[in-house]
Amino acid sequence: MPASVEARPRDARGYPVPAITPWEADEPQFALTDYDRSAACARERRCSVCDRAMPQGPVWRVVGAAESAAIGEALAAGRPYRNLAPTLEGPGHRACMLYASMVCPYLARPNARRGMSAAEPDDMTAHVVRGAVRGGMGAVVGFAEYEYAVTASRVLFRFLDVVEFLPHDTADEHLDELRAELARTAR
Repeated sequence: MPASVEARPRDARGYPVPAITPWEADEPQFALTDYDRSAACARERRCSVCDRAMPQGPVWRVVGAAESAAIGEALAAGRPYRNLAPTLEGPGHRACMLYASMVCPYLARPNARRGMSAAEPDDMTAHVVRGAVRGGMGAVVGFAEYEYAVTASRVLFRFLDVVEFLPHDTADEHLDELRAELARTAR
């Protein structure tokens, strides 16, 4: 576990709570995103997992099956990849996203199902419904940069220029990569 994640507040079970997770009655609402926290992370270039500053340069995020497949196809064909559709998921440090890909049940396994639903599903959140299966290969992806917009109701992100593509069927495939990243950043 990255030290910055280890320092995060914990739920009753002892699990660290990501920076953008909302709380209700002293209980974190995993799988939902807090608007104000997400906006602050975007504006201040802070990691959506650990809430610490991200240096200039690449940022990472975990992507699901459809985006992982599109990125893999573009890279295999020697084409650049740029998804112009915004996403609600913010960026983070490489170690934080590798860790998140392994410990979040929905991100970690293709057969995992969403346990909570979006408050008011729409085109951007319709996939965030109870019982939805992640399916296919996921990936931890590094991007050269990100753009964001803070609207009246949500924080939207777009990611530019893939610099690293780490696909996975089950995210525990990233354990050696996470260990190496933690050793590298501990120096």
